[in-house]
Amino acid sequence: MAAATNGRVKQRPHSVWLTQRPPLRRKAEQPAGLDLDRIVEATVRLLDDEGLAKFSMRRLAAELGVTAMSLYWYVDTKDDLLELAVDAVAGELVLPDESDGADWRGQLRLLATSYRDVLLRHAWAPRLLGEVLNIGPHATAFSNATLRVMARSGLGPEHTSGALASLFQFVYGFATIRSLHEARCRAAGIDLDAHFAQVVDAISDRPEFAEARALSTRAGYATGDVSAVELLDRDFAFALDLQIAGIEAMRRQTAAGRPEGH
Repeated sequence: MAAATNGRVKQRPHSVWLTQRPPLRRKAEQPAGLDLDRIVEATVRLLDDEGLAKFSMRRLAAELGVTAMSLYWYVDTKDDLLELAVDAVAGELVLPDESDGADWRGQLRLLATSYRDVLLRHAWAPRLLGEVLNIGPHATAFSNATLRVMARSGLGPEHTSGALASLFQFVYGFATIRSLHEARCRAAGIDLDAHFAQVVDAISDRPEFAEARALSTRAGYATGDVSAVELLDRDFAFALDLQIAGIEAMRRQTAAGRPEGH
């Protein structure tokens, strides 16, 4: 039985991956030498240089030396183009060589680290990943690779989705926070080390931060012996190890609870 709609047809969320666009037909007013790949490459470059807030079809057209209207020969909306840009950077993700018999833990670590690196290189991508349907060909290849690696881990299929959510949402959060800090530093004209030194100096004589200062000193965070980036990389590596160890522990627990012969 169909649900009542009060005369209005419910629309599905729009996505470039759900839209069948007719093939392009060359016309005299269509710019020569322009194609979708070139447009997407320029989009990624502009987003990297200027950020999402400043991006517009007019700005992109100026970068390409064409009119804004000519871009609509290739995409229907700016949002479609942003979806294509997100998938383009997903093409930078490093996939494991699954033919070499490498351990699933190392392969999962490679996938997670590559994901972090891409999010840090393209600071605009995390926001879009929370807004668009991420099912382009490159994103799908990455997703399929993670599923195959998880299948080799021995974790039951009913737990695979939760395990991957735990791992990659951790990576997403870690990379997003770091990229926001780096963007704030760039806007202030300083690097992460200078920003970290400012924070340490600001709380050095405040008693409510005594415990945090003591822990930071013991862990080497407040000594200045290593850079902020090295500290962040160290924390990420250890947190990633914890995630993978948790998956392995759950795999063993599940295997121990299975009846003999299963």
